[in-house]
Amino acid sequence: MFKEWDDLVNSCVQGGESEVATLDCIPAVFANLLSALLVFAGLTALIMFIIGGFRFMNARGDPKRIEGARNSFVFGIIGLAIVIFSFLLINLISTVTNVPCIKTFGFGC
Repeated sequence: MFKEWDDLVNSCVQGGESEVATLDCIPAVFANLLSALLVFAGLTALIMFIIGGFRFMNARGDPKRIEGARNSFVFGIIGLAIVIFSFLLINLISTVTNVPCIKTFGFGC
């Protein structure tokens, strides 16, 4: 999922003593950032499900509390669906336009 730091630096840095970063580093940094954001979105959805389950167990039959627990589940599902749908949309646009570099943040299209 994440690229190792040494592999990242070796693939995008000019040789020599100064090891100056080039524009080749930007797609790799975006890919790692995107991977981290996906993990964050998944963990957030999981936390919303756990909170919803905890609220549901402690609702004690109160309709307002049950509704709040149900909303936690619904918001977690909606958030996860938005993240998945955005990736499906990017892949669809990439396939229709035949531009594969938008999936990998490449600049060499």
